[in-house]
Amino acid sequence: MSKKHIAEFIGTFALVLFGCGAAVLAGLQVGNLGISFAFGLAIVAMAYGIGPVSGCHVNPAVSFGAWIAGRMSRQEMLAYWIAQVAGAAVGAGVLLVIASGAGGYSIDGGGLGQNGFGTGSPGGYGLLASFVFETVATFLFVVTILGVTQKGAPNELAGLAIGLALVVIHIVGIQVTGVSVNPARSLGPALWVGGEALSQVWLFIAAPMLGAGLAGWTFRAKLLSEES
Repeated sequence: MSKKHIAEFIGTFALVLFGCGAAVLAGLQVGNLGISFAFGLAIVAMAYGIGPVSGCHVNPAVSFGAWIAGRMSRQEMLAYWIAQVAGAAVGAGVLLVIASGAGGYSIDGGGLGQNGFGTGSPGGYGLLASFVFETVATFLFVVTILGVTQKGAPNELAGLAIGLALVVIHIVGIQVTGVSVNPARSLGPALWVGGEALSQVWLFIAAPMLGAGLAGWTFRAKLLSEES
């Protein structure tokens, strides 16, 4: 593993531990707004902490969008995916160890902040609504990322802009799917929870990848790029 892959592992680990951790360990205390900020602030912290090393993708969909946009090679993208999924799985595992320290917690009842639709959705939203939300939200998220990191953008504020974008996506979407926009973030907890979470995780891979691919294409086609 190179420094980039170690950075992506740590960044995705932190995102899952702090974001999903806010839901599992402090959800009743901080509510959906607090959970939203936990995910967003985790991204802000990692953007400035590991961004100079790896770009802080910490999300296979972001790496896919960057590849489609022509900003990274396929081989590099695949290596990022491995590091991101590994970081998410370990982060969810550490969260499980911590959560299990409280009397009365069970993974079947408390979960690990996994995503879902239908009976797995916090608000009971169905497959179509969930797929549309995850696709559109990921598209807008990756548009933000690719936009604020392109040449000419105020890069010193990129981490803050990306983190705040993730906050507002969570504010809108937590009741729909719990918010993924990140296949690794969904797969990590689902691997530990199993059952319905694992059977539904396909949506949280397919929809974010579709949204990210569309976002990457808009930059590759220079529709949203300052370059002509």
